[in-house]
Amino acid sequence: MTTLAGLDVSSIFAWAVPAVLAAGAAIQRPHTSRIAGLAGLLALGAAGFAATAGSGAAFWHARLDLVGCVMLLLVCGLGWVTARYSRNYLDGDPRHARYSRWLLATLSAVTALVVSNDLGIIVVAWTATGLALHQLLTLYPERTAALVAAHKKFIVSRLADACLWVSLGLVYRDVGSSNLDRIALWAQAHPALSPGMHAAAALLVVAVALKSAQLPFHGWLMQVMEAPTPVSALLHAGVVNIGGFVMLRLAGWLTQAEPARYLLLAVGLTTAFIASLVVTTRVSAKVGLAWSTCAQMGFMLMQCALGLWHLALLHLAAHSLYKAHAFLSAGAAVEQWRVRTLVSHVAPPPKHVAAAAALAASGLGGALWLAGAPASLTVFAVLAALAAAPLLARVNLASRGIAVIAAYVVLHLAAARALPAGATPHPVALALVGLGFAALFSLKTSLALRPEGRLARALYPRLFAGLHLDELFTRLTFRVWPPRLPARQTPAPLSTPKPAEA
Repeated sequence: MTTLAGLDVSSIFAWAVPAVLAAGAAIQRPHTSRIAGLAGLLALGAAGFAATAGSGAAFWHARLDLVGCVMLLLVCGLGWVTARYSRNYLDGDPRHARYSRWLLATLSAVTALVVSNDLGIIVVAWTATGLALHQLLTLYPERTAALVAAHKKFIVSRLADACLWVSLGLVYRDVGSSNLDRIALWAQAHPALSPGMHAAAALLVVAVALKSAQLPFHGWLMQVMEAPTPVSALLHAGVVNIGGFVMLRLAGWLTQAEPARYLLLAVGLTTAFIASLVVTTRVSAKVGLAWSTCAQMGFMLMQCALGLWHLALLHLAAHSLYKAHAFLSAGAAVEQWRVRTLVSHVAPPPKHVAAAAALAASGLGGALWLAGAPASLTVFAVLAALAAAPLLARVNLASRGIAVIAAYVVLHLAAARALPAGATPHPVALALVGLGFAALFSLKTSLALRPEGRLARALYPRLFAGLHLDELFTRLTFRVWPPRLPARQTPAPLSTPKPAEA
C-alpha cells in the first residue's frame, strides 16, 4: 500500500479532486477548463496509486476499486471536455462566470459521490448534485420553457432525495453504520434481510428510477434542452448515469434484496421497451437523443436488476462517451441528415434486416449454447446481434457488424473476470428480458415493413405523444406545486400612437 506519512496517497488524491473543483467554484471568474484539467490530473494520480496498491480497500471513507477509478476518470474527462467546449460556446455571454461556477460545483459534488465509500456521503453528494444542476438548467430565467422543465426535474429530484434519506435512516438503524463495506458484510451475514433493509432497498430503487428519468417520471429529461448544449451533454453523459453507479456500489446488499431487484427489472424493462419505440417517432435531434438516454438508462438498470454488474459498468462507460459526443456534435445534425438523405437508396430494406437479424441471432445463440457459455452471455450476445442487424444486412458493412458482436462478447468475458461475480440471473427473469427485446425487434420490424398499415396508424400518434404519460404526471404535480414563472411583459408597440386630435 502506497502511503505518505502513514496516509494513503490514493485517498489523498481522490479527495483532492472534489476539493479542487469546489475551490474553483468559489472563485468569482474561474478558468473552468484549467481547473477541470487539474482535477483530471489528480484523478489520474489517484487511479495510478490505487492500481499500484493492488487492492480495493477504502481509506478516509474513499474507495478506488475498478468501478470507482473508471467512473472518476470518466467524470473528470467529460468535465474537462465540457469545460473546453463551454469556453467557446458561451464566449461573450454575460452569464458565463455564473455558469462556470455552477458547472464546477456540479462536478465537485459528482466526484465526491464517486470516490466515497459511505452511503451518507453519497446521499449528501447526490442531493447537492441535483441542486447545483438546477442552477445550470435555469441559467436563462427569461426562458419559460426552461423554468417549467427545471421545475419538473426539481420535483422529481426532491421526491428521490426523500426516498434516499429515509433509506439511509433504515440502513443505519439495522446495520449501525453507513459504511458501504459494513453494509455489504452485514448483508452477507444476513442472507434473509430484515423488513427494514428490504424497505430501504425498495426506496433506493424508487430513488434511482426517479433520478434516472424512468417512465413515467421522464418528461423533464426531454424538455431541459432550453439549457445550454454543454449542460445537456453533462446531464446525459454523466449526471443521469449516477443511478447505475450507486447500484454498482451497493451490489453486495442489493444482490440479497430480490423484491427490490424485481421492481427495478420491471421499471427498467418497461422503460427500455416503450422509449425505444417512442424514439423512432422523434424529429428533433436533441429530443431523440433524450429519449435514447431514457431507454439506455432503463437497459442499464435492467442489467443491474439481473445482477449483471459487469455489463452495467460497460454500458455506463460506453453510453457516457457516446452521449457526450452526440450532444456536443449536435450542431452538425442537419448536415448528417442531408448525407443520410442522399444515400438513403442504399439502405437495406427492412426485410433484409430482419433476415440478417434472425440468421445472426440464431447462429450466435446456438454457438454459445453449444460452447457452454453462461445464459446471460448467450441472451445479451443475441440482443447485440439483433442491434447489429442493419450493419449485417449491408455487404459493405457486414464486417463492422461482426466486429461489434465479437467485441461485445470479448468485453463481456473480460469484465466478468475483472469484477466480482454478482447474482446468477433467475432463468425466468432472463427469459422475460430475451422475449421482451425479441418482441420489440419484431414490432419495430413490422412497423418498418408496413408504415401505412393498420398497426402503424394506430400506434404512431400514441408513440409520438409518448403515450401521454408526461402530461398526466405534469397535471398531477403542478396542481400540488406549480412553477414560479416570470410575469408576462406586455410587448411594446411597434410605433408610438399619435395623440388624438382635439
